[in-house]
Amino acid sequence: MSTTIICPNCNTQFEPTDALRNQLQKDLRKEMQDWQQRKQKEFEQRESELKSVKEKQEQEFAAKLEAQKAELVATIAKEQELKFEQRFEATIKHLNQTNLENEAKLKEAREKELDFLKKMQELKNKEQEMDIKMQQQLIEARTELSLLVRKEEEEKSKIKEQEFQFRIKEIEQQLEQQRKLAEEMKRKAEQGSMQLQGEVQELMLEAMLRQRFPFDMIEEVGKGVKGGDCVQIVRNQFGQECGKIIYESKRTNAFSNDWIEKVKTDMRSRSADIAVIVTQALPKDINSFGLKDGVWICTYKEAATIALILREQILKVFQVMQNSENKTDKMSLLYGYLTSNEFSEQWKAIREGFQSMKASIQKERDAMEKLWKMREKQLEKILLNAAHIKGSVEGISGSTTIDFDLIEGEDLLLID
Repeated sequence: MSTTIICPNCNTQFEPTDALRNQLQKDLRKEMQDWQQRKQKEFEQRESELKSVKEKQEQEFAAKLEAQKAELVATIAKEQELKFEQRFEATIKHLNQTNLENEAKLKEAREKELDFLKKMQELKNKEQEMDIKMQQQLIEARTELSLLVRKEEEEKSKIKEQEFQFRIKEIEQQLEQQRKLAEEMKRKAEQGSMQLQGEVQELMLEAMLRQRFPFDMIEEVGKGVKGGDCVQIVRNQFGQECGKIIYESKRTNAFSNDWIEKVKTDMRSRSADIAVIVTQALPKDINSFGLKDGVWICTYKEAATIALILREQILKVFQVMQNSENKTDKMSLLYGYLTSNEFSEQWKAIREGFQSMKASIQKERDAMEKLWKMREKQLEKILLNAAHIKGSVEGISGSTTIDFDLIEGEDLLLID
């Protein structure tokens, strides 16, 4: 596209050449650079003048500010001094007035405290009288509650089925005996009974023997029955009875030689092979354990070791005796007995008796658990109502020192 230039003087039109165009561009660029330089110098000069004026104004403003600040500080100091004097005088007056008021209040408070102490003493006297009345009412309530419980028990027992009446009475008698036994054991524990300590050692001895020798039979000898405290029937791996060891448990502070003769008599009555006395106090001529007059004597600590040694001795003696007998005849007799109709019928009778006994025990257990559950619910109801009465009385009287418990703490744990 061509560019036409018109001359302003003669209006002649012509197209510029490249040389002319370049010259014009250089001239225009130079003029623009000169204009920028001039503007830059003017801007810098103007900026310098403004900066000097600003600095001068700031100095004048700072001087005026310092003068005003000094004048203001002096004025404030005078005002503060005057206010402090006035406040100090007012504070002194206020303190004097407050002191007089406090003395009057203290006197009044002392009088009120004296009246309060008098009223407290009167309330304590009334509270003691109320405690006495509440104790009397509580005794009467306990008596009525006891009669009510007995009446409910009688009514419950009447509606039981006829076929369980005799059994229930028998079980109630057993429960009463158990309760008396528990009370007796508790009394013995409180008195530190040596007999109870011996029973504890006897039970531990039986438990230890059952744990150490699971194949043997550990028989407990009841109280009042001759024959020691427990008997260990030694059995071999085939279940054969090899011998017996009788144990006598003693837990006293002194050893008695009469125990030896007694355990010998018990050993003969029980047809035992060996007798052992497990005692806390040893004879003077025995330090740890030993054999005295044909009876082994040891402490509970050595009882397990002594039992193991004596058991092995019985097993070896039994094995020797078995080897000396006629094996062929015995095996033939044993095989004939095991394959006979007599053995089959006897074993069948044992199995039937066992199943019948198991069913009877389960039936009795179900009946007793049902009865115990009913009585437990009745007891919970009684205790709950007693707790409600206790809470009401304590809320009215404001005292928690009155004993409303129907049963002692330890008895309550046994019932739970």
